[in-house]
Amino acid sequence: MSVQVATVKMADMELKGVNSERPSEGLSLPAIPAVPAIPASVSPIDPESSPIPALSQPMKGAPASAMKRTDPTQRPKDGGDDAGSPEGAVSEAPRTVKKIQFADQKREFNKRPTKIGRRSLSRSISQSSTDSYSSDSSDDETSPRDKQQKNSKGSSDFCVKNIKQAEFGRREIEIAEQEMPALMALRKRAQGEKPLAGAKIVGCTHITAQTAVLIETLGALGAQCRWAACNIYSTLNEVAAALAESGVPVFSWKGESEDDFWWCIDRCVNVEGWQPNMILDDGGDLTHWIYKKYPNMFKKIKGIVEESVTGVHRLYQLSKAGKLCVPAMNVNDSVTKQKFDNLYCCRESILDGLKRTTDMMFGGKQVVVCGYGEVGKGCCAALKAMGSIVYVTEIDPICALQACMDGFRLVKLNEVIRQVDIVITCTGNKNVVTREHLDRMKNGCIVCNMGHSNTEIDVASLRTPELTWERVRSQVDHVIWPDGKRIVLLAEGRLLNLSCSTVPTFVLSITATTQALALIELYNAPEGRYKQDVYLLPKKMDEYVASLHLPTFDAHLTELSDEQAKYLGLNKNGPFKPNYYRY
Repeated sequence: MSVQVATVKMADMELKGVNSERPSEGLSLPAIPAVPAIPASVSPIDPESSPIPALSQPMKGAPASAMKRTDPTQRPKDGGDDAGSPEGAVSEAPRTVKKIQFADQKREFNKRPTKIGRRSLSRSISQSSTDSYSSDSSDDETSPRDKQQKNSKGSSDFCVKNIKQAEFGRREIEIAEQEMPALMALRKRAQGEKPLAGAKIVGCTHITAQTAVLIETLGALGAQCRWAACNIYSTLNEVAAALAESGVPVFSWKGESEDDFWWCIDRCVNVEGWQPNMILDDGGDLTHWIYKKYPNMFKKIKGIVEESVTGVHRLYQLSKAGKLCVPAMNVNDSVTKQKFDNLYCCRESILDGLKRTTDMMFGGKQVVVCGYGEVGKGCCAALKAMGSIVYVTEIDPICALQACMDGFRLVKLNEVIRQVDIVITCTGNKNVVTREHLDRMKNGCIVCNMGHSNTEIDVASLRTPELTWERVRSQVDHVIWPDGKRIVLLAEGRLLNLSCSTVPTFVLSITATTQALALIELYNAPEGRYKQDVYLLPKKMDEYVASLHLPTFDAHLTELSDEQAKYLGLNKNGPFKPNYYRY
């Protein structure tokens, strides 16, 4: 028997003639809606004449839900005057009310959901806030490796979650194209020349709408592409389906196992009658796999383009050991990658990822950010602006001094690990957060990674018999200690923003354009220009990529006069800064 019904019956016994019940007030709670030297072979594009598509990107929102609440303490009012006033003629009855037993409700709340029930509950919670169409559109648990799928052209040279999602993925790609003006301008300008004709590019990056625009641009420039994902959680299934439908051999789906991950990379590389001559990598896993399994392929590979801290570190290790057998382009340390993708992208996506997965409020929360490089700077700035108390850990005294001058307290992780509410890693290193740190965290502490590799947090140490893992929603796990303490681990220690949220398309346009130009440069470079080493991008390429994006803001560059250029010792058309300049 509900509280309200019981109250009404008591009132009927006490007050004769009182039978009108006050209607409950409804409270509507809407759900919160939830990657690149001017190549010698390519002449500069005039930004002024480059077509800039209209920028209009509709926001995707989850369906709103409404919840009705009724206050059980509301007493029904009489239809007459002043039924409850002191002047009323009705005296109050003695307060001898029997305790109301909520047997049905108690029994209901004490029920523990079954395994299937928990899975269903987790899925229903996550649909409106953390998952894209790809992960909630089908309950099919069959592994894509076990499916026989063909696209509309009859090709089965792909492996995705569901090829039927291609239409939805195409819409997302079209939206992304509107926010990637430089890639679209490059596609229109260079597709007549086909600077990548004959290129066979094997790629391993995040498969999102933005990288799909890059892949299709490479195809428009003459390249043949085969693609796999560099992260088991970041793939948008509908985008992978759209690429497969358009004829790109793509092998990826969200939620791959470790075995699936390497299987997908192998399917991209090990193809009869097709051998790659260019590599586009993010993290170095693809390069590592070819070195390990198919080293003879490097006899025909012209170069590697790498865009992540982890992947670049691996390349420098190979170079130092004398094992790097092709030229490699370090896109990660280009200005356009560091200052825009790493800084501005992470400044926005850190909040998006945390909010979607935890629904938390940031004001007053104590946060420690491990690493104050460009990613760390972006995360700290965003959290500080939201009212969080932010601590920073750092090994580099220069970055450490920057953190202090920006108003953040520099600490060792051990000093604050017991008190902080959120721990964020942004280092590209390993074992930044160890099992010892995890043991000392307070109950409910949120742990996540904004670097690259999932080795920054020692997640492997948490997979022990004494700890219990509980899936709360998509990409959110409670790790529970024997004493009941629990931490909230996001994306199993993998990239938070690309696993649990979205990233700003415009910023990724800058990185993707840099990657495309780096591929063009390495592929068309005459023999001998690049040796078997790791190269930074020339300043001219960074300036060129930036200039392609300025028209979006209706920005107008000032031009040097001949006298000014002579005074500064510069070419009027750039580069305007030496390679050692730090922006």
